[in-house]
Amino acid sequence: MIIRNQGFTLFELILTLTLLAISVSIAVPTFSATLARQRQHVEINALFHAIHLARKESVMRRKVVSICPSTDGQECSASKDWSSGWLLFENRDRDSPPVVDPGEPILRIHTVGDGVQIVGNRRGFTLRATFMRATNGTLVFCDQMQRIKPKALVISYTGRPRVASHKRNRELYSCAD
Repeated sequence: MIIRNQGFTLFELILTLTLLAISVSIAVPTFSATLARQRQHVEINALFHAIHLARKESVMRRKVVSICPSTDGQECSASKDWSSGWLLFENRDRDSPPVVDPGEPILRIHTVGDGVQIVGNRRGFTLRATFMRATNGTLVFCDQMQRIKPKALVISYTGRPRVASHKRNRELYSCAD
């Protein structure tokens, strides 16, 4: 009767662990970038759809609807940093930059997920139903760890959003914009 060992030799174990370590070291940065890209897409889509909702609500209500950065979900912040979140509200007194006043209904609140930095060139965007033009502007979405390239949500005077990876002069966006 022959007894066989069913274990691994030390050499086989070290070789297997080395191959596993190499595979993981290649896969982790790729997975990390994929996760960052997904987070960026989620936030771009949330704001993209909020702009469309603001356009629709301004036409349906025949009122001025504004969207602004917010840190607490109750009032607009005074900065151009949208990284904490934003809110959408009916701007009855049409103030600019937009400010949530008593009696102005908040239509939507959004909190931005971790790892995404959003920098705008405006403190808010106002969409009007049928009169006067709105404000155009750009919001740049960056990964805080810089694993992926920034993308921008460009909002036209009419309130139409579009996603762009570079400016008209072919320069890439940066979070300093």
